[in-house]
Amino acid sequence: MTTQTLPPPLRKPPPPGASHQETAGSPREAADADLRELARRHGLTVSGARPSLPAYARQIWSRRDFITAFATARLTAQYSQARLGQVWQVMTPLLNAAVYYLIFGVLMDAKQGVADYVPFLITGIFVWTFTSNTILAGTRAISGNLGLVRALHFPRASLPISLSIQQLQQLLLSLAALAMILCGLGEFPTWSWFLAVPALLCQALFNTGVALVLARLAARTPDISQLMPFVLRTWMYASGAMWSIQNLAASGRFPDGVVLALQCNPAAVYIDLMRFALIESYTSAQLPPHVWALAAGWALLAFGGGFIWFWKAEETYGRG
Repeated sequence: MTTQTLPPPLRKPPPPGASHQETAGSPREAADADLRELARRHGLTVSGARPSLPAYARQIWSRRDFITAFATARLTAQYSQARLGQVWQVMTPLLNAAVYYLIFGVLMDAKQGVADYVPFLITGIFVWTFTSNTILAGTRAISGNLGLVRALHFPRASLPISLSIQQLQQLLLSLAALAMILCGLGEFPTWSWFLAVPALLCQALFNTGVALVLARLAARTPDISQLMPFVLRTWMYASGAMWSIQNLAASGRFPDGVVLALQCNPAAVYIDLMRFALIESYTSAQLPPHVWALAAGWALLAFGGGFIWFWKAEETYGRG
């Protein structure tokens, strides 16, 4: 019995110009297309993909309970190992104010020409501490919570926003002590104290926006968190927390452009507004022109720009 050898099956030749890799990869491409169609049919999406900006904002709003609970828990645990506990929330800015009073008020005589210098100084230090602590917390928002970022799926902007709320909660506790200190120094409550509310709201939005920007930068370059204390110290000295920008402008020692830049400095704007609200001798004549427009403009620019900047890198946090 003889066996007959069958001829090999005919193969369809590849189209002209097609490479071997393209021809060999076509079954995989077909399989990928089938998987994409299957995922689309069942409503599956890419894990960790960046949602649209409106959807991202809705996700954050839906997690508002988590954000506030996380902030409160961090605030409670912050001084849990210290004997004085939450008292340090007030003691830290007060001790800083005492040191700066010795250096600037006594040794450098910065109190010359400043009415009610002690309330002036204490208010400036409390307000600046709010901005400084919020920005420093923002640099550690992602890098300090990598375990949470890698373990759970949630909008990453929740972390810097939560840390900003934590600092706002801490400031509100400190403001109660500040009010008592001001009363002890002869600055009793007036209707102008209510102006502190919109001023703090603008400052909180500004701080959160800057924290979002630095959270993204520090997630990629952790060394930024080591550099920020030096940047913030320089910014504090340029913000008039310990000295009067108005006295500097009246001295005529600096060009008008430098004085205008110092007056429009966002930290100085929020410090000026809080002094105007809480200190009776600090009048509107000592405020820069259009101060409320500056405060609102800095707040909207920083928060809106910072939120979009952070959202654009949403899918990269916790990877690499």
